[in-house]
Amino acid sequence: MHVLLDYAVGVRERLVVVVGYDGAELIDIASVTTSLGMANSAGSLEEPYRIKLLTPGGRPIRLPTGLVLGGGDALERVTGPFDTVLVSGGLGHRAAAADPLIVAHVRRVARDSRRVASVCTGAAVLAAAGLLDGHRVTTHWRYARDLAARHPEVQVDPAPIYIRDGALVTSAGVTSALDLTVALIEEDHGAELARLVARELVIYLQRPGNQTQMSMFTTAPPGNDVVRRVADHVGSNLSGDLSTAALSAVAGLSARHLTRLFLAELDQTPGQYVRQARLEAAAHLLAGTSLTMPAVAARCGFGSAETLRQAFTAKYGVAPSHYRRTHSRSRPG
Repeated sequence: MHVLLDYAVGVRERLVVVVGYDGAELIDIASVTTSLGMANSAGSLEEPYRIKLLTPGGRPIRLPTGLVLGGGDALERVTGPFDTVLVSGGLGHRAAAADPLIVAHVRRVARDSRRVASVCTGAAVLAAAGLLDGHRVTTHWRYARDLAARHPEVQVDPAPIYIRDGALVTSAGVTSALDLTVALIEEDHGAELARLVARELVIYLQRPGNQTQMSMFTTAPPGNDVVRRVADHVGSNLSGDLSTAALSAVAGLSARHLTRLFLAELDQTPGQYVRQARLEAAAHLLAGTSLTMPAVAARCGFGSAETLRQAFTAKYGVAPSHYRRTHSRSRPG
């Protein structure tokens, strides 16, 4: 059901409530509220966003940095219907998820909303309220195992930056709240407004929801010397033979032993690691160079542009050409 609320003559608004609590993360809250506010100021919307912060008792909440955030309405008193209910994450998520008052009222407001969402570890509060049962969700990669262990009825996928499952949307950590909110703006008001907001935020429009949270270009190197040596070889030889047999020869180990080491160290097989490395390298080349698609495919070890297209689409949910159009910062390759 598409919930639109009348607050003034001739104005129909989308009421979006963001749930905060002691220990919530300010970026999780501000990424959502600022993005929606920018959407409102970007043009004359027929259905502008009305944004409320909800806190227990309407009290100011203390953030992990020591700052205090005020201005919230009482979570216990607000009534719907709502367009969207979004629960923020933060270091206080476990205490919030264990608080029966917070959990009960999150469950209540969710029942009166068109769409329910969470940022980062806010998923733990939704899970405690029983709102994630049977759904595929994501959260900050560091807390994914804990969420899965505490709620085995929830299908936790730690890889994507956000997941849409029906009327439920969950996102990964911190700045992925921007990606989530821009995606919601596009869903509500179209791609043109979403692009405008993304430009104002100075972010790429827009990372595919199933882009991985963790990247081989940003994670710490493997702790195991053999795995590190093989990973370095992969990164330096993307266009070469990177079969498990070839990598085993580099490591001086059997394929079975090397696979065990990779699974223990990186939670993926050598073949999976190679595929991830090649796809991430392709994404960087697509965004940062004007190389032709066959040239990108060749540099990254794909047999053809079509092979690259199929692998890229399966991984990121968009074709390489679309990714280039929305991410390009091109320079001569």
